[in-house]
Order: sequence, then C-alpha cells, then structure tokens
Amino acid sequence: MNKIFGTAKRKGEGGEHWMSVSDLMAGLMMVFLFISVSLMQHALSERDKIKDVAKAYEQTQEAIYQALVKEFQKDLKSWGAEIDRNTLSLNFNSPEVLFANGHATLTRKFRSILDDFIPRYLRTLRKYHFSIQEIRIEGHTSSGWNRDSSVNEAYFRNMALSQSRTRVVLNYIMELKSLDNPQRQWVKSNIAAVGYSSSKLILNDNGTENAAKSRRVSFRVITNAEEQIRRILSDDANSENPSHYNLESCMESAMENPHVTDVTSLCTKQLELHNN
Repeated sequence: MNKIFGTAKRKGEGGEHWMSVSDLMAGLMMVFLFISVSLMQHALSERDKIKDVAKAYEQTQEAIYQALVKEFQKDLKSWGAEIDRNTLSLNFNSPEVLFANGHATLTRKFRSILDDFIPRYLRTLRKYHFSIQEIRIEGHTSSGWNRDSSVNEAYFRNMALSQSRTRVVLNYIMELKSLDNPQRQWVKSNIAAVGYSSSKLILNDNGTENAAKSRRVSFRVITNAEEQIRRILSDDANSENPSHYNLESCMESAMENPHVTDVTSLCTKQLELHNN
C-alpha cells in the first residue's frame, strides 16, 4: 500500500505534507483506472460472446432454410406453398386447399399434403434439434366474418377459428401412423398450435387487405438464439440488467419484422449504443 499511496510525513516537514496528499489522490486515481479497464474488458468480452452467438444463429438459420428448400422446392408450387427465408416459415397459402370457408375441418387434399409433408419436415429438421426452441403451427385468417358482425366480433370469431384450425392440424399430425413413438413425443414437446386471427394480414401493393392470401397456415421454426444470449448475460448480470432487456427485445422484434434481413448488425449495434 505504501508504494501506491506513499508514506505519511511528519507535520514538521512543511510542504512535503502536501506531497503525501497528492500521492494519495494519484493512488486513488490509479485504483479507479484499474477498475474502469477491468469493466471495459468485461463489457468487450460480453459483446464478443453475443456477436459469436448471433453469427452462429444466422448461419444456423441459413442452413435450416437451405435444407427446407432442398427438400421441398419441387412440391411448393403444387401445394400452393412458399418458404420465408427471414422467419423460417413454410406457408401454405391456398385457402381452398386447407379448409372449407369458415370451418376447421381439414380438406382431403390438405390431409394428403400433411401425410407427405410432416415426416419429411421432421426428418429434415432432426439435425437441427439442438438449435430449435419450438415449431409453431400458425393459423391466420382474413378480417371479415359476415355483414352483421362488428370489427371486434369478427376478430374474436376469427381468433377462435384460427386456433381451432391449428389444433386440428396438430391433432392430425399426432395421429399420423407414419410417425414412430420418439417422433410423436418430440412433436408433443416441441410443436405448438397458435391462432393469430387477422392480426397479421397480407396486404396488396396499395396497402389494402388481400383476403385470400391472408387465410393461410404456417409451420415456423423458432431458434433458441435468444435463450443462448440470455444465458451469457445471466452469467454475470442479474435480471435487472438493462442490456439483457434491450438485446432480447431487439432479437424478438427483428425475428417478427419481415423487413429486417441482418439481425446481427441491427442487434449488436443497438447493444453497443446502449453500452456507450
């Protein structure tokens, strides 16, 4: 300690007494400098870890997308389906193929499609199980119901309809004879049925609702990148850490926004701005 703060001088030494105070202040400044450098190094290390996870997440997302395209590209047109690169959603967009209008009963054609699609879908995603948080069967409807329904009545009736449809799809999957017991158990543990009503409409170029395209069913892969990042942050910070909240919100918002194509740049930039 004497090396840092100096040795106390006797009162009789006049001005040298003030030199010891100066040494004390210099020592304190050195301590604070060491603390600041240590905190900065920790922050940079944390940022690098998050960048690594985000980069691995994007690579995994691209690999999953390419695997789905390779497996199903020859079937998409006949199924009336498409694969969204940004959300990892395989969307069945032909409402007449899926259900009768206003009902939750699978058409014969959609049952035939599911018989072919589901075993191949599960097999394609098997090698990515470690990166998958869940798969969502998402049901969407148009905003209309009937002329006598208010906007709110139509929304909630379509909510019930979209939820019923996704549950019917999930129930059909669970009963497929082509699935073995481990596959059926994985489906039970990792696939969720969600109905969104008309909350995520498909719009025409002029901004009006495209009712036909809005009525769709999607199989969406949700990766566990957010969970991995939360685990990194929770190692050294409590749940009140603002950067934890900001990064998680960024990742979730980016995944939901179809216009965001570079999740890594967006979220790491937000984190750096927040830390600065």
